[in-house]
Amino acid sequence: MRRFLRHRLPHPDSLRQHRWLHWLGDSIFEPDLWHLNRHSAPGAVAIGMICGLIPGPFQMLGAVLVCLVVRKNLPLAVLTTLYTNPVTIVPLYVLAFQIGSWVHSGGSVFVPPPEFLLATPWQSTLDWINWAVGLGTPLLIGLPILAAGLAVLSYVLLATAWRWYLVIEWRRRKTKRLNSQ
Repeated sequence: MRRFLRHRLPHPDSLRQHRWLHWLGDSIFEPDLWHLNRHSAPGAVAIGMICGLIPGPFQMLGAVLVCLVVRKNLPLAVLTTLYTNPVTIVPLYVLAFQIGSWVHSGGSVFVPPPEFLLATPWQSTLDWINWAVGLGTPLLIGLPILAAGLAVLSYVLLATAWRWYLVIEWRRRKTKRLNSQ
C-alpha cells in the first residue's frame, strides 16, 4: 500500500524548488508531513475529505494548514481534496442541502445553481457564491455534517483496508518463512 501511494505522491525535494511554497518556510518540509504509514494516511484522507467541501479555491490551502497543525501526510491530504471538482461539487452541495433540510426541518426548497460561463469567470463565481449563500441555513448545517460523515467513513475504510493488507502480508511472510524451513 505504501509503495503504491509513494510512487504517486510528490517528493518533498521536488517541491522545495517551487516559489509559491516559500511563504510556508521549512515547516512544510518536516518529515512528519511526508511520512506515509497506516496511522498518517487515514488521517490525511479524512482531512482531505473535510477540506474538500470548503467553498472556492481554498480547499488545498485548508488541507495544508490543517496538516501543519495535526501532523498528517500533507500530499495525500491535498490530493484527496480533488474529490470535489466541477462535476461532483453540485451533487455534494445538493446532498449537504438535503441533510441540512432534514436536520433543520425548515422545509427549504432547493434552487438549481446558476450556469458557469467561462467568458465571465469572475461574475460566474460571484453568481455561484450568491447561490450558495441563498441556500442559507440548511446548507450551513449540512456541509459540516456531510464533511464529518465523509471524513469518518473514509478514515474507517482506509484504516481497515490498510490493516487488512498488513494482515495478508504478515500471513504471506509467515507462510513463506515456514515453507522455506
